[in-house]
Amino acid sequence: MRIYQVVLLAVTGIVIAAIAAFILYGNGTGGKGVASIGGPFSLTDHKGQPKTDKDFRGRYMLIYFGYTYCPDVCPTALQSMTQAMGQLAPETQKKITPVFITIDPERDTAKQLNAYVENFHPSMVGLTGTKEQITKTARVYRVYFGRAQDGQEESTDYLMDHSSIVFLMNPDGEYVTHFTHATSPEKMAERLAKVVGR
Repeated sequence: MRIYQVVLLAVTGIVIAAIAAFILYGNGTGGKGVASIGGPFSLTDHKGQPKTDKDFRGRYMLIYFGYTYCPDVCPTALQSMTQAMGQLAPETQKKITPVFITIDPERDTAKQLNAYVENFHPSMVGLTGTKEQITKTARVYRVYFGRAQDGQEESTDYLMDHSSIVFLMNPDGEYVTHFTHATSPEKMAERLAKVVGR
């Protein structure tokens, strides 16, 4: 196993543990808390059009943060999302927008995202922005990311470390649940059908 994979798994485990602890134990008042995941964002879609969180209101969002040059984890997670969506009834699929938000805006331009998202679910939306916009969006979703430390700071051929979680947000933009990149499409589809297909 490569070092970046070990780091990715460790970071993902920590994020999942933090989310679970918050949901189970709330905000310290003894009540059951609502996870503080998600919030406003202002980005650019894979067609070069501005998009904000408000553009997705009225539909569920299945959100994944990653990057197009990711060698394995990102395409695996996006393929799982695509396969899970494909297992849902057509009317349920229409209620969900799969969203891929880059954590590598330097390389992931709208044009790059446009070519990339074509490989996945036809309704997938790719989002990019400035480094500041991406950092702010990742922060409200509690997503960790950073350039892998490989000693080649000036290289354009680099890897990114990042948490690997698929978030399900409700039509009001509120957190519902999450999946890891290792969640099977069948399990994801089963949960989506229960939540969205009601």
